[in-house]
Amino acid sequence: MVTVVTRVRIKDGQAEEWDSTFGERARAAREQDGFVFVQLCRPQDAPDERVVVGSWQTRENWEQWHDDPAFRETRERLEHVDDERARSDWYDVVVEERA
Repeated sequence: MVTVVTRVRIKDGQAEEWDSTFGERARAAREQDGFVFVQLCRPQDAPDERVVVGSWQTRENWEQWHDDPAFRETRERLEHVDDERARSDWYDVVVEERA
């Protein structure tokens, strides 16, 4: 399993639209092969920033999702309100514990 962490800064006044659009993307991702989970987080001290934490069975599953029309459509809408290009970091999951 792999986890990708993406950091995004949102243009002033666009956070509500960005969050709503990302919610659509997250619901669509649930139908994809290899999807494990996704979280959209807002730093407590940075209301116009977002951190996306997503886990997939393989990086290839994630790449296939990026070719899906639902992903591409939300990408265009999200990039319209991003203040700067997102930065993503990849991690191999070593230990996972769930409630």
